[in-house]
Amino acid sequence: MDRTHLLTGATKQSASPRIGSSSEPRQPSDLESSVHDVHDKSEAHPPYQAASHHFGVPVVLVSGMFYALSSCCLTLLNKYALAGFGFTAPNALLFFQCGLTVLMVKACELFGLIKPLQPLKRDLIIIWFPVNLLFVSMIGSSFYALKAVGVGMVTVWKNLSNFVTAMGDVFLFGKAYPWQVWGTLFMMLGSAGMGASSDVRFNWNGYGWQMVNCLFTSAYALYLRSVMDKVAEHTTNKQRMDEFSMVYYNNLLSLPCIMVLMYVFGEIPTLTSQPAFQNPAFLMVAGMGGIIGFAISFSSLWFLSQTSATIYSLVGALNKIPVAIVGLMVFQEPTNPQNMASIVIGLLAGVLFVQAKQAKATK
Repeated sequence: MDRTHLLTGATKQSASPRIGSSSEPRQPSDLESSVHDVHDKSEAHPPYQAASHHFGVPVVLVSGMFYALSSCCLTLLNKYALAGFGFTAPNALLFFQCGLTVLMVKACELFGLIKPLQPLKRDLIIIWFPVNLLFVSMIGSSFYALKAVGVGMVTVWKNLSNFVTAMGDVFLFGKAYPWQVWGTLFMMLGSAGMGASSDVRFNWNGYGWQMVNCLFTSAYALYLRSVMDKVAEHTTNKQRMDEFSMVYYNNLLSLPCIMVLMYVFGEIPTLTSQPAFQNPAFLMVAGMGGIIGFAISFSSLWFLSQTSATIYSLVGALNKIPVAIVGLMVFQEPTNPQNMASIVIGLLAGVLFVQAKQAKATK
């Protein structure tokens, strides 16, 4: 459930040590990794190979582990922050993490670690604002779902956004998928239903938010695809917005929207009385969540520059397995054989989905 984890297809970037130099956009995936869309392109050669080893370890392994670890930690830290301290203002937590991300992106720009961000322009903001509304809705609903539903079932249900996105591809963009892709998608659908029916802590509130999150995740993915060419007409270089500019725009423009949500949900008057703010452990967890959310943007670019889009997507799918296992253990979530089977089937379906999509792309 990563705010900034935006999955990309195989793209060729210029060999440059600067982060965020790609002119191709990253398509959104679940937060942390939900939409494994490789744009139906064949695999590209890794575009940036400045060094093959770090301290004797292959760079591709280092970058892959950094990407996987940061993605795992973000989901678990946010679950802990939302459910482990009695904190009742998830929108306020989201506001803090988005604000921290904005500051970190700007700091990287000032120190020359990334290429200059797209400046705030009225016409660009107008075009991007619907994207931002979907982004806030996607991340906000994921926070409410994660607060009420176990980590294992969240990982399974997030796969449903793949199914909704595929349906959108068919009806909106006229795309066609082979039976292997649809088979894995129906596996995801079946595992989600099986998991919900066997969840001993099932509640309509949590699963309702998870279904809303799937819809907004898919809507964000589908709409972003259609708007990127329009955005390119208004950028300073007349190219599609790079990832760090997308991260900057998404998080900065989210702040006023989240403030409205904080007011609507009655969180603002309760902030001064939240006992979690007096707990150093909560402040540390919340801060680490914001830092790791930004780290995903860096690590995803770094990892993709060292490997192919297929491996990148496959690692994202496999990454859900340790998240589910650690979540069940750390948060001592009650389960049963049927519920565990649904989690295993759902995670396996996610891996097979990536392979089926790649098989279609290479034909």
